[in-house]
Amino acid sequence: MNCSKSIAAWCVLVIAAAGSIAATSPPVLPGPPAFDRAALERELAAFNKLPDTPGTGEFPSLKEEVASLPDHVIYRPADLAKLGKTRLGVLVWGNGACSNDGAGSRMHLAEIASHGYLAIANGKILSGPGAPPQAQPFMPPDGQLPPPQTDAAGLTKAIDWALQENARVGSPYFDRIDVHQIAVSGWSCGGIQALRVAADPRVRAVIIHNSGIFPAGMNHMPGMDMSKDALKALHTPILYVLGGPTDIAYANGMDDFGRIAHVPAMVANLEVGHGGTFLQLNGGAAATVAVNWLNWQLRGDTTAARLFVGADCGLCRDPRWQVQRRNFETLPESRP
Repeated sequence: MNCSKSIAAWCVLVIAAAGSIAATSPPVLPGPPAFDRAALERELAAFNKLPDTPGTGEFPSLKEEVASLPDHVIYRPADLAKLGKTRLGVLVWGNGACSNDGAGSRMHLAEIASHGYLAIANGKILSGPGAPPQAQPFMPPDGQLPPPQTDAAGLTKAIDWALQENARVGSPYFDRIDVHQIAVSGWSCGGIQALRVAADPRVRAVIIHNSGIFPAGMNHMPGMDMSKDALKALHTPILYVLGGPTDIAYANGMDDFGRIAHVPAMVANLEVGHGGTFLQLNGGAAATVAVNWLNWQLRGDTTAARLFVGADCGLCRDPRWQVQRRNFETLPESRP
């Protein structure tokens, strides 16, 4: 198989994980279908050629690497002066496959940044515009998975850096960040990284995309060894965005949701499989949902809240989505 070079790690993870997760998922839930490798390769290669997009929000965004935060990619409003009185929220991101390609979800993260957020991904710019030429990456034997190239500590480091920059005189972010608007998120293996960091008391919002913790004794995937007991440390509302029964993480994500009883939790399924809508322009439907969850949870935006709360919530009425909620009766539309 010849996956697009810089996103090979995610490609390998998806294909190898299909067999691994199918073999270990609870039998009551449907297993994933066979993958069309050639189609996946074509889709990833086409995505790699697309230009960056500035997002659809009020503040057109850009991506960059900075010397003061090595091994991370930053997505932010391009003109910070135009923020006016808007304070930046911070979202730290775990990449699919726990890879070191901080541009692998660039459409999704640029969209979030355009709504007044500082989104920070582990890794470097290794795909799309700005990526250096690379040799063909190491491809493990069939049925084996690449080791994780990043870890959850990188997400904590990103939070630390953002708060330090907010306090540093002379920083472009000086006094521009709301220190109470901190969120963690991630895709697939990166979602596990986000769950590891979700217990941080500074975190106020959690979004997990196409991911979930493996049941005890059922994990065969590097970087995803985490006990379901970690869910008990959640202290904020949490949103799972899954790709329906064809998502290789569907069983694990739904099981997580079923175990969370102490904080408000929501799972929203869109029938797109494990790849979500990350390769779509402006991050597709999943990015729209993520922006609204952040605006509600971090900024108390009641308009955004209507996508999630009430019997006639926006996602509840959208036939593309299947939604389940727990403990939402204790969750007000407007949050401080």
